[in-house]
Amino acid sequence: MTTVNGTSRRNMAEILGDGDVQSAGDTVDAIRLFGKRRHAQPAASSNTDEEMDSAPSSNKTAGSDPYRYKMDYPRLGSCLIINNNNFNSGTGMRPRKGTDEDAAAAKKTFSELGYKVNVASDQTVEQMKELLFKASQEDHSNSASFACVLLSHGDEGVIYGTDGSERFEELTKYFKGDRCKSLVGKPKLFFIQACRGIGLDDGIETDSKPDEQTSERIPVEADFLYAYSTAPGYKAWRNEQNGSWFMQSLCEMLNLFSGELELMQIMTRVNRKVSLHFESSSNTPGHDGKKQIPCIVSMLTKDFYFPKLR
Repeated sequence: MTTVNGTSRRNMAEILGDGDVQSAGDTVDAIRLFGKRRHAQPAASSNTDEEMDSAPSSNKTAGSDPYRYKMDYPRLGSCLIINNNNFNSGTGMRPRKGTDEDAAAAKKTFSELGYKVNVASDQTVEQMKELLFKASQEDHSNSASFACVLLSHGDEGVIYGTDGSERFEELTKYFKGDRCKSLVGKPKLFFIQACRGIGLDDGIETDSKPDEQTSERIPVEADFLYAYSTAPGYKAWRNEQNGSWFMQSLCEMLNLFSGELELMQIMTRVNRKVSLHFESSSNTPGHDGKKQIPCIVSMLTKDFYFPKLR
């Protein structure tokens, strides 16, 4: 065991493991910049060193604006959180200490937004697929959207269940327009905390619908948003006590800006938070002082505004 700033933590060699285990996972660190920040409250706190913008509300309502998703449904929707912490020994994956902090923050934030939240822990690949399939088969006619939070080990293009990995598209395919008709034209939001490779970011210094009665054809891939914790090919960092950089920043920004800013504006603030306010601290050669940038892939076709938190 090693100790950083008085906090007991696993040696980085234990995280990387041997052989093919090195190509997957998400990485634990101690957050050096927490000590430098003016505010170090948990992500759900209202205190932050980000400056709140006062964005004037649109004169148009969501129902009349063709560039804004309709929100006047009885429900905001359901949110599925899959939180994988412990893995079968055959996978070579270590427990993901700190992930329960992410799951708790996500459950609190999405519940307060108005989602009906379902949390499932330590799911096998088949259990993950079954959960997502069942969620896609629900009647979402009275819902404005669907959200899913995936917390697990990963590699480029794959997410781990407790017993192995699965291609990410195999988990999301159930929600495509030709399979999930009650979510056609509605936002389907996926937030993924997992590694996407073994790359480490050194960082760099700087100087400073038309009318509802009109029938239309849309792509089956439309209206998805995939918010990845890190860029393709790179590791994602997680703290054993505080949770991951990405999920904690996401929940903090949703708490601050829901009801004021459009979703992509919020995600840009998440990118800023992760990229500027976090840095790895490790005794393992080559793993100290590393950075991270989330990667937001959007196929949304309109602006999406969460309601203000309850």
